[in-house]
Amino acid sequence: MLTSVDTDLIRVLADPLRLQIVTLLAKETLCTTHLVEETGAKQTNLSNHMKVLREAGVVDTEPCGRYTYYKLRPDVIAHLAGRFTELAESARNAAENKRACP
Repeated sequence: MLTSVDTDLIRVLADPLRLQIVTLLAKETLCTTHLVEETGAKQTNLSNHMKVLREAGVVDTEPCGRYTYYKLRPDVIAHLAGRFTELAESARNAAENKRACP
């Protein structure tokens, strides 16, 4: 069963730009400048999305001089993936179950 935390995380990841950012961060740790270059997003827009991802616990930050690097928290993604795996398994097991109409 999905919890409210799971549904909040799904909502966070449903945004196309945030999903693109997560996909990029799954490959390497990147700074804001890299993310602006890769996504084509404006700095202010990107910063707002990064704040949402940080507050949702999807990314961690690492200051490096005047830059901020972002890295994905794989445990958060794995947890959500596990929830979907549980749902898929439940659906497989329930495929033959049909409730009779009254």
